[in-house]
Amino acid sequence: MRWWRRKQRDEELARELQCDLELEEEEQRERGVSAEEARFAAMRAFGNPTVIREQTRAVWTWNWLERLVRDLKYGARTLWRSPSFSIVSVLVMALGIGATTSLFTIVRAVLLRPLPFRDPGRLVMLYDHFRHDQRGDGFNTVAAGDYRDWRAQTHSFEDMAAMRGYGGIISGVQSELPEVVQSAAGTANLFPLLGVSPVLGRTFTDAEDQPEGQPVVLLTWSIFQRRFAGDPSIIGKQVHLDTKPTTVIGVLPSWFTYPDARIQFWLPYWQTFSPGDYGHADHQSTVVARLKQGVSAAAATREVSALQYQIHLANASKPVAEDVWWRPMIDDLAKNVRTPLLVLLGAVGCMLLIACLNLTNLLVARSATRRREVAVRGALGGSRIVLICEQMTESLLICLAGGALGLLLSLASTYWLAAHWRNLPRAESVHVDAWVLTFTLAIVAAAALLAGLVPAISSTGRGLLSGLRDSTRMVGASGARARLRKTMLTVEIALTVVLLISAGLLFKSFLHLRTTDLGCRIDHVITMKFGLPEIQYDTREKIVRFHEALLERLRRLPGVRGAALVSVPPGAGFSFDRVFSVLERPAPSYSLQYEAAIFTADPQYFSVMQIPLLRGRVFTEHERLSNDHYIVVSKTFVDQYLAGNDPVGKHVRVDWDTKPEVYEILGEVGDTVNDTTKPIRPTMYFPILSGIPDRTSEATIVAYTSADPLTMSMPIQRQISALEPELPVYNALTMDQILGKNSASQGFASNLVLAFAALSLLLAAVGLYGVLSYLTTQRTPDIGLRIAVGAQRSQLLRLVLVEGLRPAIVGLVFGVAASALATRLLRSMLYGTRPLDPTTFAAAASMLVAVAVLACLIPAWRASRIDPVQALRTE
Repeated sequence: MRWWRRKQRDEELARELQCDLELEEEEQRERGVSAEEARFAAMRAFGNPTVIREQTRAVWTWNWLERLVRDLKYGARTLWRSPSFSIVSVLVMALGIGATTSLFTIVRAVLLRPLPFRDPGRLVMLYDHFRHDQRGDGFNTVAAGDYRDWRAQTHSFEDMAAMRGYGGIISGVQSELPEVVQSAAGTANLFPLLGVSPVLGRTFTDAEDQPEGQPVVLLTWSIFQRRFAGDPSIIGKQVHLDTKPTTVIGVLPSWFTYPDARIQFWLPYWQTFSPGDYGHADHQSTVVARLKQGVSAAAATREVSALQYQIHLANASKPVAEDVWWRPMIDDLAKNVRTPLLVLLGAVGCMLLIACLNLTNLLVARSATRRREVAVRGALGGSRIVLICEQMTESLLICLAGGALGLLLSLASTYWLAAHWRNLPRAESVHVDAWVLTFTLAIVAAAALLAGLVPAISSTGRGLLSGLRDSTRMVGASGARARLRKTMLTVEIALTVVLLISAGLLFKSFLHLRTTDLGCRIDHVITMKFGLPEIQYDTREKIVRFHEALLERLRRLPGVRGAALVSVPPGAGFSFDRVFSVLERPAPSYSLQYEAAIFTADPQYFSVMQIPLLRGRVFTEHERLSNDHYIVVSKTFVDQYLAGNDPVGKHVRVDWDTKPEVYEILGEVGDTVNDTTKPIRPTMYFPILSGIPDRTSEATIVAYTSADPLTMSMPIQRQISALEPELPVYNALTMDQILGKNSASQGFASNLVLAFAALSLLLAAVGLYGVLSYLTTQRTPDIGLRIAVGAQRSQLLRLVLVEGLRPAIVGLVFGVAASALATRLLRSMLYGTRPLDPTTFAAAASMLVAVAVLACLIPAWRASRIDPVQALRTE
């Protein structure tokens, strides 16, 4: 039977039963029974019509569906009669479910959804590994020579491709302004290996992927739409990359944002190398490989590791890796966000559990007021299962409404998170799909079960006499019901403490990053980067003339107190490393050879940035322009490699890719922090454009200004344009902005956890206030009696405060103990902060106690102002 035709079928059944009853009456009259007696005899023979109707309906339809519809209608009417309770409950659940759904949507897109490549499960990333390298995570970029030998001599992979980051200046075919863009270089087999086909044109050929191959470029969908307005005729035309005419051969699909959505175009891999970069010591590349069917990643890595060790032995005098490590491609993409995502997912999970416990406490209070009703219905034959299901429907309706509202909230918050999370991988794939909707339904069902089952069982678990005997006001004020509510409140507060302490640690770590002393001047300093076109500036002399003319103009510019050039400014977060040896203090073996960050700078850089000179001197203008080999080293360099001895006059041998060079140390300067998330590195400063084989045309201007540095950005750029009108300048940032940029990801995560902790604290305060208010209301007669027999109002205030603070203190103790374990999971996200930081633990505990006291104070004050006569009359 179709349940929506129930009324029609019931009418048909009633007519049929009446007809059968009339026939039975007629048969009784034919047997000689009087008319009145015949009716009663017919009813006795026929049976109970109500039972027959129920039995017949059970055959026709699904009883459980009818009961569910009936219970839902009853629950909806009950909630409609209590709008304040319903609204508060729905909002509480909407916050918990919405936040959880948002984070799950991002986790699914970044960590769980398969990569959009052909058979992505067999794609792995390969990395060089130095066995004695204690820095970082051990995954090092690969030397071009290593990749070349791996691909030629291993048999466990179907294919292997390489790529590397690259930068360049692009100018279009219609005299558009030049633009500095981020790009990448990939081998000709990269896109076939991934299973990526261009939407227009083609990818690289093997002939093009050679050092002397024809200059060609692949555009990403982003720059194709933004700079070339999606015009298909761009295929076959030339653009200028670093003023070099380059033919556009294809456009990649819009979904292809690997490995970074900021990449704007792709170049052939081998065209981006200089001859000295083909060896095994210049680690600049990332290698992606596809495993053969049936070959495990561990077995394939053992094969390539054995080959790499042979390469290491053959190049024992160079910084060549001994080993190879691997990582699944999907894990490699998410390596920087996996821990923050899981921490945030755990935080919203705690908040959802707190919301469920709050709803449970509210439903326990409601069920207490219906205790007598439930007892009477049970006495009249009502099944306990039926009564439990009836009360569970309230929880289900609240969670369904909260889930619907939470889903709407998550739609907005999810896209906001994806847009504002700096460098979130696979952000373009963040969207709500069937899996997210299924997850939302699952947590709605779980929340309804968790929040509704305990109150339903509690309210139907006692006998008739007990239920009828209970005073409405005293129900829940003491005994098992009160202990249940206080236990749930204790768990709620413990979870809130864990969130508060975690948020405090992350926020303190963020403040540490933002306030780190970089070891140099920060105020009134602006930086901006430029790169001279290599075709126009193909000699060192041309670059030097441009640098000298630019610095002379900048130092004469009103508002500029000093200007200098450096390769990378402090706090930028990256550096170039080189292996070296100190001739007067040789390392015990090559595998334990020294390593330091290298920077190039002009002589004025140290005074402009107020980097103190500790010993010796810095290089002069003559030494910058000559080919003499001089360097300046940092304090950490001296402490770590020269045991704190005077470095002046010592000699350093640096292993460049082409040949080793020996440099004399002129002086020692103070340390500067290049990456606030890592320890200070030993540093060597080389004269810019002198003494190093790679004389790059890129440099960063650092200008110390008397006015607001941001107001000097355009005047400085105008001075550059006066020398080179089409030279683009990028990354115009103050030192404070650089510091903020370096800590942006940490700040974003800490602020999110802080927001979740604040919401959880609010929910805990509301829960504590609600429980104490309810229990105080139920104890009104008892309090009135105490006042009547002489109790002081201050004693009643203290009594109620202690009763309210007891679960808060117990929850605080358990929360602190749980935090001591949980915060260890945050270790990789903490900088300059210990997981067991006592200040943070004390601050979180103090905040919780203060909020708990405020939440308890209002009910306690009301209890102390109760009129004893009125209170006793309420019974």
